[in-house]
Amino acid sequence: MVSRREFLQASAAAAAIWGASGSANWGRLAAQQRLSQDDLLGRRTFGNVTLAHVTDIHAQTRPVWFREPEWNIGVGDFAGLPPHLTGKAMLDHYGVAPGSGQAYALAYPDFAALGQAYGRMGGMDRVATVLNAIRADRADAILLDGGDTWHGSMVSHLTRGQDMVEVMNHLGVDAMTSHWEWTFGQDRVHEVVAGLPFPFLGQNIYDAEWDEPEFDDYALFERGGTLVAVIGQAFPYMPIANPGWMFPDYSFGIRERRLQEVVNEVRAAGAGLVVVLSHNGFDVDRKLAGRVQGIDVILTGHTHDALPTPERVGQTLLIASGSHGKFVTRLDLDVRDGRLHDFRHDLIPVFSDIIVPDPDMAALIDRHRAPHKDALEEVLGTTESLLFRRGNFNGTWDDLICNAMLEERDAEIALSPGVRWGASLMPGDAITREAVFNVTAMTYGQCYRIEMTGEMLHTIMEDVADNLFNPDPYLQQGGDMVRVGGMGYTIDVSAPMGNRITGMHLIATGEALDPARNYSVAGWASVNEGTEGPQIWDVVEAHVRRHGTIRLDPNTSVTVRGV
Repeated sequence: MVSRREFLQASAAAAAIWGASGSANWGRLAAQQRLSQDDLLGRRTFGNVTLAHVTDIHAQTRPVWFREPEWNIGVGDFAGLPPHLTGKAMLDHYGVAPGSGQAYALAYPDFAALGQAYGRMGGMDRVATVLNAIRADRADAILLDGGDTWHGSMVSHLTRGQDMVEVMNHLGVDAMTSHWEWTFGQDRVHEVVAGLPFPFLGQNIYDAEWDEPEFDDYALFERGGTLVAVIGQAFPYMPIANPGWMFPDYSFGIRERRLQEVVNEVRAAGAGLVVVLSHNGFDVDRKLAGRVQGIDVILTGHTHDALPTPERVGQTLLIASGSHGKFVTRLDLDVRDGRLHDFRHDLIPVFSDIIVPDPDMAALIDRHRAPHKDALEEVLGTTESLLFRRGNFNGTWDDLICNAMLEERDAEIALSPGVRWGASLMPGDAITREAVFNVTAMTYGQCYRIEMTGEMLHTIMEDVADNLFNPDPYLQQGGDMVRVGGMGYTIDVSAPMGNRITGMHLIATGEALDPARNYSVAGWASVNEGTEGPQIWDVVEAHVRRHGTIRLDPNTSVTVRGV
C-alpha cells in the first residue's frame, strides 16, 4: 500500500519524469521548472514486467555536475556506433535539439552555460523519488544495481562503503553486481554481502583455488505471470585493472561459455525473460550479445555510457544508464508465452532542481555525512576553469592532479590513472576537500615518485593504448588512456600495438624522450602492493592551497590520429 506522502512524492517526480520522455519536454520542464500531476495521469504502464536500472553511481549521494565525454572513440567493427558518438554527432544521431535539457544531460557542448539553466543532476534522495514514482505505477518493478556503487567519495572512503550499502538497501535494490566494490578488499566484500537483503550476483566470479563459482549466478523473480532470470556479470578484468592482492582468493574473466550454460539453465527452468546485469563495458557486451544466445536484455555498465534509446544486437537489447546518479532507466516489457514481444524504454534524467527529494533518504544521507561535515565542506581554493574528468584522454581534473604531482613531488612527468569517475566543478565553484576526494578516493591512493626510462614510459603508454583501442573488445582490459602531465605524445588509434604512440616529448623543453635516459615520474593508484608515498588527495590539496585560484589552459599535449 502506498502512503499519501509517498503518492505525493511520486506524483511530483512523475510530473517531471513522464513529461520528460521526449526531448522537447526534457528542455521545457527543466527550463520552466513547472510540474503537473497531469503528466502522471498520462503515463500508462506497458506490458507485464518493469525493470529499473542504476549503475556506476560511485558513491555520489548528493546532486552533482557531471560533464559527458568529448572523446569516446570506437575501433574495429564498433567504430562510429553508439556509444562512440559525442557532442554534435550524438545529438544529431538521436535528433536532440542543442541547448535542450536532453542535450545538457547527454552531451558536453556548452556544458557550463547550460548548467546554469538546468542545474545539477542526481542525488540519491532524488533517485529514491524517481523509484517511488515507478513503484507507484508498478509496485513489483525489479530494481537492479550494476555495480561501482560503494566507491568514489570521501564519505564512502571513510565508512568503507557503509553509507552506500545503507542507501541502496533503503532504495530497495533487488540484485547487484560489482567492480570497484572489491577495492575495499575481499574481507570487506564478504562482510557486506553477508548482510545484504538481496543477492550479490556474479556468474564469472570463481574461487581461485578450487576454480568453482563463489557467488550466486542468478536470481529468479516471478512478475506478471512471467519468470524473470537476472544473471550477474561482474567486471571481468579485476586483477589487471585493480590490485589483485586485495582479492587474492578470486578470479574473474568474461567466461562466455559458462554464461551460455547459465542462460540455458534458466531457460530450462522456465524463464520467459533473461536479463544480464553486467559490468563488462558496452563494447564487450555488444560482442557478447552476438555470441551468447537466449539473452533478452543486457543492462550494461562500467563505461558510463548514457543512451536515450536501446541498441539491439539480434534479439538482445543493450541498455546503458549513465553514471553518478544522473539517470534511472525504466524498461517496461511485454513478455508472453515464454518470450519478449515488445518494450518501452525511458532513460529518466534526474534533474535535481525539479525532482522532489525523498525526505527519508535525505535524512539517511545527512546522518552519514554529519560526522565529517566540517572536513567535507572545508574550502581549499577556487576554480576559474570548468573541472571535469570523462573521456579517453585528459580532462581538466586530470590536468590539475598531474600539475599537483609535478609540483609537489618535484617530477618531470606525471601519470594519473584513466578512470572515468569523478564529479565536475563549474567555473567559480569552491574546491572543497570533498570535491578533491570525488576524483581521488581510492584505497590505494599513494602518490609514488620513481625513475623510469623513456623506453619504459613508451612501453607503458603502448600497453594502456592497447587496453583501450584493441579492435577486439574482449582484449580491452582497462579504463581510458593514462593521463599525463609534463609530457606530450601522438596516438594513432588505428595502428597495431607497438606503433600507436609516437612523438613522446617533454613539454617544458620540447625535447624528445630518450629511450635510454631516466626521468623522474610521479604517479598514483599503483596496483603493486606496498607502494609508498603521500595520499594523492593530500598532494592535490597542498597544490590547491598553494595556488588558491586554479586556472587551467587548454591541454594540447596529445595529438589523436586514426579516428
